[in-house]
Amino acid sequence: MSQPLPEPENCTASQRPSALALAILLLGGFMTVFDLFVVNVAIPSMQADLGASFAEIGFVIAGYELAFGVLLIAGGRLGDRHGRRRLFSLGMLGFAVTSFLCGIAPDTTSLIVARLLQGAAGAILFPQVYALLRVMYDEAGRMRAFGLLGMTLGLAAIAGQVLGGLIVESDLFGLGWRIIFLVNLPIGIGAALLARSVPESRAADAVRVDWPGIGLATAGLLLLLLPLLEGPNVGWAAWTWASMAASAALLCAFLVWERRESRNGGHPAIDLGLFRNGGFSAGSLVVLLIYSTSTSLFLCFALLVQSGLGLTPFEAGLLFAPASVGFVAASLLAPRLVARLGTIGIAGGALTYAAGIGWLILSATGLSGKDGAFSLLPALILFGFGQGLSMTPLLNLVIGFVEDRHAGMAAGLISTMQQVGGAFGVSIVGIFFVRILDSDMAQGVPQVVRYADAFANAMIYNLVAVLAAAALIVWITRRSGA
Repeated sequence: MSQPLPEPENCTASQRPSALALAILLLGGFMTVFDLFVVNVAIPSMQADLGASFAEIGFVIAGYELAFGVLLIAGGRLGDRHGRRRLFSLGMLGFAVTSFLCGIAPDTTSLIVARLLQGAAGAILFPQVYALLRVMYDEAGRMRAFGLLGMTLGLAAIAGQVLGGLIVESDLFGLGWRIIFLVNLPIGIGAALLARSVPESRAADAVRVDWPGIGLATAGLLLLLLPLLEGPNVGWAAWTWASMAASAALLCAFLVWERRESRNGGHPAIDLGLFRNGGFSAGSLVVLLIYSTSTSLFLCFALLVQSGLGLTPFEAGLLFAPASVGFVAASLLAPRLVARLGTIGIAGGALTYAAGIGWLILSATGLSGKDGAFSLLPALILFGFGQGLSMTPLLNLVIGFVEDRHAGMAAGLISTMQQVGGAFGVSIVGIFFVRILDSDMAQGVPQVVRYADAFANAMIYNLVAVLAAAALIVWITRRSGA
C-alpha cells in the first residue's frame, strides 16, 4: 500500500496527454501493487504445490521487495536519461516476461529467481508512472492524476486479496496459483504496445546511475537476507555467520564508495549527507520499522487462516479485505488529521496501528477452528485504519526535513527504505514463526493451535516495532516543535 513520492521536475511533455495515456500509466501502477498483494493469498497454495519451506516462501516475497527497493532509484534515473515512456514500456514488457517465468517455475528456486527479476522489472516500471504523471499535467491536472493513482493503488491492494483469492480458488485451466502470474503476460504486452499514447519526456539535467554503489548494496543486503531466512532451518550453520560477516563488509564498502563519489563530485545512489539531519535520520528509521511490519503480517496471516484454520484463498481474501478498506478510508482522513493535530497525529495513528496488532494477537490466541476466523474482523479493521493513519502522512513528514533541491533523492531513498524494510520484516518475523511452529509440532500440538500460537508470538515483533516507531515520532515532534 506504499506510494513513493514523485521527484520534482521542470521538464514538460511535448504532447497533450490522452485519457488512454492516463489509463495505461494507472494500469502500470495497479499491476505492481496487485502482484504484491495477490501473492499473499496464494502463498499456502504455492507452499503445498512446491513443497517449499517457510524460508523459501519468505524469499519469494522478500526477494521481490528487495530487488524492487534497491533498484528504484536506478529505475528513476534511467527514465530521466533515456526516456520515461521508453523505460515504462521496457519495464512493462520485463514485468510481463518475468511474471510468465514465475508462472511456469518448476521448483521453488526457479520461482525465487523469477521473483527477483520481476522485482527488478517493477523497479524500472514504477518510477516512470510517477515521473510521467508529474510532467504530463499542469498543477490542477497533476492533483487529479495523483488522486486517481492513489485510488488505483488502494483498489489494487483490495483486488489483490479478494479477486486474487477467487482466481486461485477457481483453479482456472487447472493452473492453480500459477494463473496469478500468467495473466500478466497478455496484459503487460498489450499495455507496452499501447504506451505509444504516452508522451515521451526526459530530464535535461539527468544524472548517471551509480551501478557500483547499487551492486554493493544489493549484494550486501542479499547476503544478510539469506541467512536470516535460512538460519532457523539449518541450525545457524557456520555459513550463515560467514554470510552475515560478508554482508557487513560489503555494506561498509558501499558507504565508503558513496562517500567517495560524493567527495569527487559524482552522483552517488544515496547522498549520505541527508543523514546529517537528525529529523530525516530518525524519520528514515521510523519508515523502516513501520514497513517491516506490513508484509510480514500479511504472510503470517495468510498461513494462519489457510494452512491453520483451513480457509480457502477466496475466504482468506474476503476476511482481509476490510483491513484494506480501513486503510483507504484512513488514508483519506490522515491529511486533515495531521493538518489539525500536527506531527503528533501521526504518532496517534501509529498507536492505533499498534492497538490493532495487539488485538489481533489476543484474538489469535483464542482460535480453535475455522468458525472463529471471522472473530478477527474487528481487529483487522482497526489494524488497517491505524496503518493508513500512520503510513500515509509519514512519507511527507520525512521528506519535509530536507531542502527542496534534495527532495527527489530523499523520496527515492525513503521508497527504498519501505521495500527493504518489508523484506527484512519477513525474515525477522520468520525466525520466530518457524521456531514456534516447529516446537509445537514436536510436542504434538493440534495444527490450528500451532499456527495460532506461531502467529501470535511472531507478531510481538511487529507490536514492538510499531511502538518504537511511535516513540520516535514523538521524539521528532518535540525536537522540531511540529
